[in-house]
Amino acid sequence: MATTKTKGTNAKIKELKVEKPEKVSPEQLQSIQRIVNKINSAQMNIGQLEARKHQILHMIAGVNDELTLLQDTLEKEYGTNDINIETGEINHAKENGEADKKD
Repeated sequence: MATTKTKGTNAKIKELKVEKPEKVSPEQLQSIQRIVNKINSAQMNIGQLEARKHQILHMIAGVNDELTLLQDTLEKEYGTNDINIETGEINHAKENGEADKKD
């Protein structure tokens, strides 16, 4: 099969091979860098917050352990750990299993 060239084909190919820019404009580069820096900063802040959250969760677990130990001590000493934390009043269980409740 023979190929035939159409007049003007080379001109069209040259038009398609227009030089493409190698870099964005300085203003566009600054905008890209500014936006990426904001994203990086936000991600760094999230990481710091997550690390702090992790520390606080460990602190809460430790305090809960302290409370459990104190509740065990109160249970042994008073027979219950049902204490009114505002008044210190001990709510002893009644014979039917319900705690004393004042109306």
